[in-house]
Amino acid sequence: MKKLCMAIIGVFAFFVAFSQTGAVKIKVVDEHNLNLPGADITVNGSKAKAVTDANGSALLYGFTQGNYQLTVTYIGYATETITVANNRQEVVVRLKPGSSSLKEVVVMGDRLKGQARALNQQKNSDNITNIISADQVGRFPDANIGDAIKRVPGITMQNDQGEARNIVVRGMGPEFNSVTFNGERVPSAEGDNRRVQMDLIPSDMIQTVEVNKTLTADMDADAIGASVNLLTRAAPNGLRLSGTLAGGYNSIRDGFIGTANFIAGNRFLGNKLGAVISGSYNRNKYGSDNVEAVWMKDANGKTFIGDHDIRVYDELRIRRSLALSLDYKVNPYNTIYFNGSYNWRDDKENRFRLRHRYRGDEEDYADDLIYDNSGNITGYRNGEVLRQTKGGLDNGRSENRRLEDQRVRSYALRGDHLFGTLKTSWSVQYAKASEKRPNERYIAMGRRGIEIGQDISNPERPLLTDNTPLTDYTRMDELTEQFQDQYERDWNAKLGFELPASIISGQKGKLLFGGRLRSKKKVRNNNFFSYEPVGANEDLYDNIAMLPLQDRTVKGFYPGSQYVAGQFINPQFLGGLNLKDASLFEESDEPSEYLAGNFSAKETITGGYLALKQNITEKFAANVGVRVEHTSINYTGNVVEEEEDLKGTETFKNSYTNIFPNVNLKYDVSNSFVIKAAYTNSIARPRYYDLVPYFNILPGDQEMSAGNPKMKPVKSANFDLMAEKYFSSVGILSGGVFYKKLSNYFYTYIDNNYSREKFAADFPTVQNPIEEGDRWDFSQRRNGDGATVYGVEAALQRQFDFLPGFWKGFGIYLNYTYTHSKADGIYGSDGKLIRSNVKLPGAAPHIFNASLSYENKKIVARLSANYTSSYVDDGDDAGYNEDAFFDRYYDKQFFLDANASYALTSKFRVFAEANNLTNQPLRYYQGIKDRTAQLEFYGPRFNLGVKFDLNK
Repeated sequence: MKKLCMAIIGVFAFFVAFSQTGAVKIKVVDEHNLNLPGADITVNGSKAKAVTDANGSALLYGFTQGNYQLTVTYIGYATETITVANNRQEVVVRLKPGSSSLKEVVVMGDRLKGQARALNQQKNSDNITNIISADQVGRFPDANIGDAIKRVPGITMQNDQGEARNIVVRGMGPEFNSVTFNGERVPSAEGDNRRVQMDLIPSDMIQTVEVNKTLTADMDADAIGASVNLLTRAAPNGLRLSGTLAGGYNSIRDGFIGTANFIAGNRFLGNKLGAVISGSYNRNKYGSDNVEAVWMKDANGKTFIGDHDIRVYDELRIRRSLALSLDYKVNPYNTIYFNGSYNWRDDKENRFRLRHRYRGDEEDYADDLIYDNSGNITGYRNGEVLRQTKGGLDNGRSENRRLEDQRVRSYALRGDHLFGTLKTSWSVQYAKASEKRPNERYIAMGRRGIEIGQDISNPERPLLTDNTPLTDYTRMDELTEQFQDQYERDWNAKLGFELPASIISGQKGKLLFGGRLRSKKKVRNNNFFSYEPVGANEDLYDNIAMLPLQDRTVKGFYPGSQYVAGQFINPQFLGGLNLKDASLFEESDEPSEYLAGNFSAKETITGGYLALKQNITEKFAANVGVRVEHTSINYTGNVVEEEEDLKGTETFKNSYTNIFPNVNLKYDVSNSFVIKAAYTNSIARPRYYDLVPYFNILPGDQEMSAGNPKMKPVKSANFDLMAEKYFSSVGILSGGVFYKKLSNYFYTYIDNNYSREKFAADFPTVQNPIEEGDRWDFSQRRNGDGATVYGVEAALQRQFDFLPGFWKGFGIYLNYTYTHSKADGIYGSDGKLIRSNVKLPGAAPHIFNASLSYENKKIVARLSANYTSSYVDDGDDAGYNEDAFFDRYYDKQFFLDANASYALTSKFRVFAEANNLTNQPLRYYQGIKDRTAQLEFYGPRFNLGVKFDLNK
């Protein structure tokens, strides 16, 4: 890394010292001096063309003596033609807004200007992509960037605590997509995977979102679904002061939402130094109403609930973000950039869980299960009831709640240079994501050996009950405290070059080549302690009724009034316990809870690429390239037997090289009609923890899980075709098809009938813990044979500019994606094919967005709907079993949101927002649609505030 940094500094010094003229830098801005990315620039009388980048700049070089006429076109803006002398080094072109409707010029508002920026970038990109701008994001009522991205065609989000967290693109789950900040990787704050938590990033911190659905050779290859690039705000061309103040209401806990953000920027030192700083703060008090169930069946297929929870969550989420962007123009041909961002989210949570569960095994069903006269199961005898409180330390940081502290920080230095006709760019970045859960506490008391009744007459709302009085809750099930500490650290570097080169006479072309280094380290280091009351303190826990209690029965509990949570130990009591006082509590280390989960992983990826961007004709262009990536991994995990015996560590090393040819074709049928096609190859590497060579063996529960160092990355060959018709009134009509052929796809293998013989076949060198005749539960991540994913996308974004008068202000935003998937090769331990022709986990067949908007000089209003159909889940508790009864599905979702704003002046605007008007729950079901596995409601939320922009 040190040698690479020195090399970059040397190259930069060389370019600064020997930069030549003969090139002109074009800067395109609007009437407010804001950058216009994606502008078309042509040199009249020649084939020279350029497109402005995210900063609104483009370089034209290779000029000879004379003056030149440049024409700049931009959807939604008037075309501008200027004359430039070849000795000019930099030119600013200011475009006038206004979209043409018949013979009338329609003046655009802020929302349409944002759409114009996005559509111009999308139209002029080499690859198939979707762009959304900050102005568009701000016109949807979306708190985090994940909620904003779900409006993009082909994208759905997996939710957590009522906000969008994990991204799914065209049926490709979170493991198949990548997320970058300004082109640099974003590490994951979670302990075992590569997923970037989109709910960690507030939407108002992002200037542009690029969803790249096809890759070019200069892009990292690990994005089978899409590569999502989040562009933070660039330094402005002059003074910029804007911000938001808002307050809101959560219906579910009568909670307050407070939001504030600001943007401040300017240029200094004779416009050489640009700076912008932005900050955001959001405090959200809310909660959720939740029921969960695990379905089981007897030998005759009669169903019953083996495990059932009523859960009441009280949540406090505090999200803070700070970003700084600097650019320094040494001269028009040499610019240095710095981007730094810090995103910090605290989740402070209390959870109150009433649990009923069955304590027997299959051989006990005949004695334990209770049947009615029709042979249906109405309950069981060998049951258990528990009342559990989750909390944290009694201090100003945790506030008696479980604190989850997630942070992502990224610092990048990069440069763009021109030496003669050689363009180069470089970057170095340090990024780190972390999650800490200090002093996470649980206390639970209950009773075993009781009779539990069940009512599954409505399987969508299953209910378990018992008649145990609180004074009979005499068993201390748990009093624990755990500490979680995990992080992912990245060092990234890139160096790229671009030269004029053409293989077709009379046509322009560019040769691109460069290299990339990614060095990652992932560490999880958790621990866990249990406590037993001792001495005089022991008598306090004779039954739960003797402890300070809190009634957490929720009036109007969203899943239904039949669910009565009842009394729980007060979280203030739990947080105030001095667990380290040996006279009060006996502490026991519990390695079975964390040893198998701790690991260290190192991964180094080095890559290089070579590509040719070639105009074949005036209208037809190709971007053809090849990328080579070498992956080297070194993982260390714990081998744990008998639940808590650390037998040692095991290290797994591996390396492999992949070649990724890519072809992106673009045909401009006209200035407003573009056809794009692509053949690309991409990869998805396994989750970190999946590759760790660990064993977690729990003889008491007859359960076992294991890592799989033999897992291979998923490779995909992708074919895409897209046609896009752009409207001068700032809109688009597009349609396309896609096809993906995957090898070695990921899935979780679950075997509820795992025998001694199966273990011996899977792990011949490991001591066999399973006794002859026993049957255990076993899970492991594995590779399937192959899978195919194909589908269609269609989108329409249109202003009703063809209508008269008042009706011109209306517009629609529609998109629909259909995805069909087929996955083969689910094998058992004995090599026998147990499932075939199943759906690829994460592949939702139907995704639909619809929005109706209205805008005039004063008012902007929008009603937005988002729908995703159900699909097979592949989360921590999901996978493929021999019996489809145990398959877990993520149920359909339909969200309805509304927002409106009114311009008090040109600088101040008041707004109102309403989210989740449908009160859409997070729902999973098991096997068939009717069997609820999880049903969690968050309620609608409302927001009211003011936005200001002092530069308008």
